[in-house]
Amino acid sequence: MQADSTLPAAQRRHYKNAFHALYRITADEGVLALWKGAGPTVVRAMSLNMGMLASYDQSVELFRDKLGAGEYQTVIGASAISGFCAAACSLPFDYVKTQIQKMQPDATGKYPYTGSLDCAMQTLKTGGPFKFYSGFPVYCVRIAPHVMMTWLFLNQIQKYQKKIGI
Repeated sequence: MQADSTLPAAQRRHYKNAFHALYRITADEGVLALWKGAGPTVVRAMSLNMGMLASYDQSVELFRDKLGAGEYQTVIGASAISGFCAAACSLPFDYVKTQIQKMQPDATGKYPYTGSLDCAMQTLKTGGPFKFYSGFPVYCVRIAPHVMMTWLFLNQIQKYQKKIGI
């Protein structure tokens, strides 16, 4: 439904609501079209979590042990670095995922990509490696606060659990 508004007027599907979208997609493209882009979405989520988890503990050690920062400075600093790393790790996969989900068949019914790997290779060939990082500042501003809030909430939950003896 989000992508519908980005299409040219002649190609828009004009979904009325989520149920109408589900019905139309199933009727027009088949049931499997509901999972178009599911594989790349899973890979993107895995890369985001990898960047988030791998960088947080290392950043905590840096802020706490090497820089001598207090608890709040450590959590905020480490979560900001973790958010940046999560965005940097996941954006190339997000780019491919978005391209796969947005692709439309041409007049002959052929899709521009045969899959995620084909999309990545064509992008690399035509745009170079930095093409995968198009829009990084905007993506980072969208992803980093989410990651930061996750770590801040987790820190508060852990403090509360200690307080009540769990």
